[in-house]
Amino acid sequence: MASAKEIQSRMKSIQDTMKITSAMYMISSSKLKRAKKVLSDTEPYFYALQSAISRILRHMPEMEHRYFDERSHIPKEDRKVGCIVVSADKGLAGAYNHNVFKIAEEILDANNHCELFVLGEVGRQYFARKKVDVDTSFRYTVQKPTMHRARMISETMIEKYLTGQLDEVYIVYTKMTGPVAMETEVTQLLPLHRQTFVQETQGIGLVYQEEIAMVPSEQELMNSIVPNYLSGMIYGSLVESYASEHNSRMMAMDAATTSARDMLKNLSVMYNRVRQAAITQEITEVIGGAKAQKNKKRK
Repeated sequence: MASAKEIQSRMKSIQDTMKITSAMYMISSSKLKRAKKVLSDTEPYFYALQSAISRILRHMPEMEHRYFDERSHIPKEDRKVGCIVVSADKGLAGAYNHNVFKIAEEILDANNHCELFVLGEVGRQYFARKKVDVDTSFRYTVQKPTMHRARMISETMIEKYLTGQLDEVYIVYTKMTGPVAMETEVTQLLPLHRQTFVQETQGIGLVYQEEIAMVPSEQELMNSIVPNYLSGMIYGSLVESYASEHNSRMMAMDAATTSARDMLKNLSVMYNRVRQAAITQEITEVIGGAKAQKNKKRK
């Protein structure tokens, strides 16, 4: 059994670690609240863009546009796929990064020509260890997502898509599905699908179709709206991932703090037992010494 001094030293170390995990929990909680507020403040604008695209397609159902070009003439084995992977810049977030990497590797295995664009230092280090080629110029951080960063990413993806360097573009991110529930998702950014913008009308009867004027043309409108819409989708994914990362870290730090308390409780019992045994031994030694002194005096 360890000595009382060794147990005390271990208890001190666990207490120091528990202070760190508690502080990280509080920091992640604050950042999570801020991220949720940012997302709720910006969502209406991008829902309005989606609604605008839907209205244009509803009035021009036969319209052909380059952002909706699925390039069906290219066989699956020859299609060039781009995948944006949103990981974290730091660890200690439970299974957050692992779940993202698992989905990304599935996409890699399913496509012959796949190019990764990794956000987050943890993701870049992971794929570097796996000897997987990633775009080294794509070194964006995931801390404090901004609209400017989302626009830079969307411009890069749009350019690669329009120039034929990529035929499909996906983003792998983590979405919060509840107060504490998260799910890793894959969303296709390009090409866009008409079904995404089709608003099904339930019920029987005629639906009033308003008349709208498209100036200068529906093609130019789509050229203006779609890049903003894609920027919004990427920005929303970054904020969702940022919130999910801190939510995952909160749960991990809470579990670590709970485990530290349990360990301290067990060590406290062990320390008391060792201390009691030491006191008992001292008393025994004193009693033994007293008896020896008595026997010596009698002689």
